[in-house]
Amino acid sequence: MDWAHFAQQMASMARDLLSQESLSDTLERISRSAVELVEGCEAAGILILHGDRIETLAPTEQLVVASDRLQEQAGEGPCFDAAHTKNGERVFRVHDFAHEPRWPAYAPQARRLGVGSMMGFLLYTEDEELGALDLYSPSPGAFTETSELAGWLLASHAAVAFSSARTHTQLEHAMATRHAIGEAMGILMGSHDLTEKQAFDILRRYSQTHNVKLREVARQICERGGLS
Repeated sequence: MDWAHFAQQMASMARDLLSQESLSDTLERISRSAVELVEGCEAAGILILHGDRIETLAPTEQLVVASDRLQEQAGEGPCFDAAHTKNGERVFRVHDFAHEPRWPAYAPQARRLGVGSMMGFLLYTEDEELGALDLYSPSPGAFTETSELAGWLLASHAAVAFSSARTHTQLEHAMATRHAIGEAMGILMGSHDLTEKQAFDILRRYSQTHNVKLREVARQICERGGLS
């Protein structure tokens, strides 16, 4: 590999990741970058764990979704383990699924699915573990030590961009929720001659009584001009 050229590509990719307009755009760019930059990679996606339930984000091929479903059903697999960080491992490389003893419930089914070799990288920052980046090839032996190093470098940049984009999205949602609640309180205060505290108490009680999130109650009031 021409490492000087790869470094230029990686730097360009890192800048591109941070310039994406949304979290979904960032994740899709990560997956595409894996296919473009890591030798042997023909499909990629991001695996997120919710307990033992798997969510697949930004898959480049349906194979990624199918593989994640197999890992969820089996409760094991390279990316499942990478996301769990079992034994402190943050990278998994599978040379050939036809001869893979580590995941006996998953490996044979993955091979029948068309997976020849695979890599999984934990996406993490100093503060949090975000999930795992999955890289796939239909060919056994497609990933080398060079591929693994390239994938690890990409995953390192990807984790920072993922964390930044998610934080930005959370802040946007928080601001939008705060704005909607303020608008809803204003509607209640104006229509029922209430104080700010009284209006907020009405929102809170309605939310608790009807088991509806506060932002949803606020949205309904803004749309309808009051509580029905």
